[in-house]
Amino acid sequence: MESIPILKMGNFLIVTIQVDMHDRLAMTLQEDLTNRITQTHAHGVLIDISGLEIVDSFIGRILANIARISRVLDTETVVVGMQPAVAITLVELGMSLTGIRTALNVEKGMALLRSSLNETTNQITATKWRADDDAED
Repeated sequence: MESIPILKMGNFLIVTIQVDMHDRLAMTLQEDLTNRITQTHAHGVLIDISGLEIVDSFIGRILANIARISRVLDTETVVVGMQPAVAITLVELGMSLTGIRTALNVEKGMALLRSSLNETTNQITATKWRADDDAED
């Protein structure tokens, strides 16, 4: 069965789609990525779609589902490398891709994930400090 490689880099998973997506491959990616997030406890997922020339409504929904599933599993998702024709098609289809953060390229996407991870870490630390301060009172 055909699948798309999912690479682990630190706390992040990286998916580079370099083939034309068909429905079955998109469903396999969703399932494989969900399993890898659970296995690795990844904090972020970067999906590079620069190799996609066409994204139909089904593939758009799968990308949105991946982002929602990732969020439920406490993982941020960033999609990078969207070609102008793909963006135009998604807008024409009325797809907002709610919950999906985007960046122009892999470098900016990784920076966005790192920034998000730092914000989360800072919020957890601040919450812990407040809890410790409350305990001392």
